[in-house]
Amino acid sequence: MSEQTATTNQPSGHSDLVADWDRLFRVFICPEGQASRATLIKYMDRILYGLNDFLKTNVGITEAISLKDLSERFTDTVINENPEKKLADVITCLIKDIAPHAVNVSSPYFVGHMTSAIPFFMVHLKTIITALNQNVVKLETSKVVSVVEKQVIAKIHRVIYNNTEAFYRQHVQNADSTLGVFTEGGTTANLTALWTARNAKFQPKNGFSRGIEAEGLAAAYRAWDIDRCVVLVSRRGHYSLRKAAGILGIGNDNVIPIDIGKNNRIDLSCLKRTIRRLETEEPRTCILAIVGVAGATETGTVDPLEDLAEISARINTHFHVDAAWGGPTLFSKKYRHLLKGISLANSVTMDGHKQFYMPMSCGMLYLKDPAALDVIAYHANYVNRMGSVDLGIKTLSGSREANSLILDSALKIMGAKGYALLIDHGIETAAAFAEEIKRRDLFELMTPPVLNILTYRICPPRIRAILNTADDDQRRAINEKLNTVNRRLQTIQRETGKSFVSRTTLLHNNNPNDAIVVLRSVIMNPMTTLAILNEILDEQERIFERELKGLLE
Repeated sequence: MSEQTATTNQPSGHSDLVADWDRLFRVFICPEGQASRATLIKYMDRILYGLNDFLKTNVGITEAISLKDLSERFTDTVINENPEKKLADVITCLIKDIAPHAVNVSSPYFVGHMTSAIPFFMVHLKTIITALNQNVVKLETSKVVSVVEKQVIAKIHRVIYNNTEAFYRQHVQNADSTLGVFTEGGTTANLTALWTARNAKFQPKNGFSRGIEAEGLAAAYRAWDIDRCVVLVSRRGHYSLRKAAGILGIGNDNVIPIDIGKNNRIDLSCLKRTIRRLETEEPRTCILAIVGVAGATETGTVDPLEDLAEISARINTHFHVDAAWGGPTLFSKKYRHLLKGISLANSVTMDGHKQFYMPMSCGMLYLKDPAALDVIAYHANYVNRMGSVDLGIKTLSGSREANSLILDSALKIMGAKGYALLIDHGIETAAAFAEEIKRRDLFELMTPPVLNILTYRICPPRIRAILNTADDDQRRAINEKLNTVNRRLQTIQRETGKSFVSRTTLLHNNNPNDAIVVLRSVIMNPMTTLAILNEILDEQERIFERELKGLLE
């Protein structure tokens, strides 16, 4: 290999930075010099041992600068031939130029999304995992890490399904058993669940010898004498289910939303009526799966999982629970009953980067039957060979980092009780926040919290009184004004940069043409207190009085 040194396109002021083999070796194996080492140590010391203070100092909720202005700073599309900066300069740029315009999701005033503070030790763990750079697709690129992954999967499986000690001894390290898989997030986990359900439903039979994975949907539908298959889930179901249906060829129109009741859970009567209609009407329909929601993204509500399991068993269909958000509630002795029935699910999604407080991004899928994922197994001679025990055989992903080591370490550091304390804090703080919202006349609580998510809106008493007697047209007109107020309130508060709640749109009486904009709060940061939440409400009241009150006159 010959040495190649380029000298063109060199940025002004950096003539000493040249891409040659000597410099390449140095930057590959060690810091470029004492200045780079000192800068790295300076900032990494603050991040590793004072993460909260570092974020508070260097990152705002969101800096008061528009996305348009920011985007104009990042328009250069040329990669320089030679290096532009040394490591010390790059780190300084990240801290001084990028971080202030990122979002400080660790702030206790950031209560708008399912992304929050991570424990400081997660940064240490992530650093070690990055340094090890294990690829869990195959034993040859991970060895003991794959063994640990099977163990930690069994631990969480036990929290969900609580099988016997003999069951876990049989399956924990059994090469033929798959109790669960790690994925990039809940979306991929949900996709894997429906992929598994699809392949299990349309397995080989006479005249269809290779199954749906090999022969495709059209052949499967002919063999099974149907026109389509559908997935049933409440209107609170996550949009990843529609993505999955599109990718799997089912068609996202065939993810059928079931109306919700006043408690924001799936309406069981509506579900049963829908099933009866699908069983008798054209087109000829196979119900592929029923999905229960355990912690709805918008409202945090939990479907009646026991009832859904019973209905799924009666019609012999796959029962999947999307517990990406609510799954860790199982750690709480006080509130685990809210997920009663989850152990009856054929498959369960959880997210590590939500209420396991792991860094982005980590999802998981757990299976009741250790052989369930056999229907999606793939092999390749160069990596996942027939007869091997490589974890990548039964995952959508190929190469994949060792997130399991982070979760395994976190469980040892936190313990089940540590996670329970976080869950209890979120649920109880959300309940106290709901009471405070009801106490203040300006606000209307829209969806009381079941877990630690709630929605509310600006709706003064005078307007609420009018809504109580308004007809449908009057109500829609008033709600449109309220929608404008609440949209603008959320935008103004976000751009002010001190605190953040998100917003979403709920449907009145399940009517897509009758939308209500609401403010949405997610209480998961253990540093978020009722006092802080009161400050957020105070700020919203000031914004309304100062800038928005006239819109409702």
